Amino acid sequence: VFKLLRAYREHGEKFDVIIMDPPKFVENKSQLMGACRGYKDINMLAIQLLNPGGILLTFSCSGLMTSDLFQKIIADAAIDAGRDGQFIEQFRQAADHPVIATYPEGLYLKGFACRVM
Repeated sequence: VFKLLRAYREHGEKFDVIIMDPPKFVENKSQLMGACRGYKDINMLAIQLLNPGGILLTFSCSGLMTSDLFQKIIADAAIDAGRDGQFIEQFRQAADHPVIATYPEGLYLKGFACRVM
């Protein structure tokens, strides 16, 4: 996907909506920093491809990636892309995937809808 996004950027492709739903980037705590870089890079590339007013729908299914950290990564990706963004909706897993109080990593699915200016 990274190669494809870069190729689209090189060819000047632009989109109104992009959905980023990559596989889990982090299996354990030692991989978290690398996963942060991967999520930032993939979202930055997507943001660069959006027309002004375009919508990015981006998701993480990594339990070790908190919603707050994921939101910060997306905001940083927009800054690195030279674009302003607005978080217009936050998503989480449905009620049929309850989270055990003593296992916050069970809140594994999170996402955001962002308008990119």
